Amino acid sequence: MQVLKTPESAFEKITDFPYSPCFTEITDTVSSEITMAHYQSGPVDGHTVLLMHGEPTWAYLYRKMMPLLANAGFNVVAPDLIGFGRSDKPVRKEDYSYARHVIWLKDWFSQVTKGPVTLFCQDWGGLLGLRLVADMPERFSGVMVSNTGLPTGDHLPSDAFIKWRRFSQDVPIFPTSTIIQNATTSDLDAATLAAYDAPFPDERYKVGARMFPLLVPASPDNPEAQANRNAWEKLKQFQKPFITAFGDSDPITKGGDKVFQKLVPGCNDMAHTSIENGGHFIQEDKGEELARLLIQFIEQTQLNSSHDIV
Repeated sequence: MQVLKTPESAFEKITDFPYSPCFTEITDTVSSEITMAHYQSGPVDGHTVLLMHGEPTWAYLYRKMMPLLANAGFNVVAPDLIGFGRSDKPVRKEDYSYARHVIWLKDWFSQVTKGPVTLFCQDWGGLLGLRLVADMPERFSGVMVSNTGLPTGDHLPSDAFIKWRRFSQDVPIFPTSTIIQNATTSDLDAATLAAYDAPFPDERYKVGARMFPLLVPASPDNPEAQANRNAWEKLKQFQKPFITAFGDSDPITKGGDKVFQKLVPGCNDMAHTSIENGGHFIQEDKGEELARLLIQFIEQTQLNSSHDIV
């Protein structure tokens, strides 16, 4: 499989993400090894918090949350998905599939994380991270979801998503930072916008970013629709703490929190939150607030609990 690696020089001007990348060689059943990047902060022997980004961002999205979580004593781990950030970027559209991303992520997760893990996920971070929770529930002590879902294609996607998917395929130049700016309620400065553009020096690097909208199960016959149905059946048995913190200003995932609250038993008796003025990329708009909620969630429900974690 042919991949592109964003040169490190592309990231040199970023001054507000002081984390050195760690690289892990991962594989799947059909490809040669591919490299996935992640960033770590806080004591490595602390409780692990896994921060999963989505499309078309990278771990930089968590720069407002990572310091607070690390200062609270947590081992904070934030990966770049394949095709994003400093991770390898396959050049062929055919190299990207939902199933392959799950395999890549599971291999990376098994190599990098140990002991109990709390997942925080947003956007595609949920479509992938929740598959890990469903397949490996013994590895997770709790979950916080924000502006995400686990679609099966059995319900029509929102008009906002349909428009976004069409735009992602038709636009001649995929405008990464503009997409992120248009899905936040706050104004991003020039340095922040440049940091989101940094992983993609030109259009050749954006194949994964363009492919992700097409990989979302939007019809019942999607290749991963049944796999997500199966994952939901497992999540319906997930009894450990599970909490929602959706933004009130995200038309793409609006109402998705109610689905989790209804179907996942771990949501019972949780202090679910609607984040005021939180756009789709809620980590940009309300990162510090999310971090405080996540710290409170972990401290109140997990660190003193008796959940059995392998």
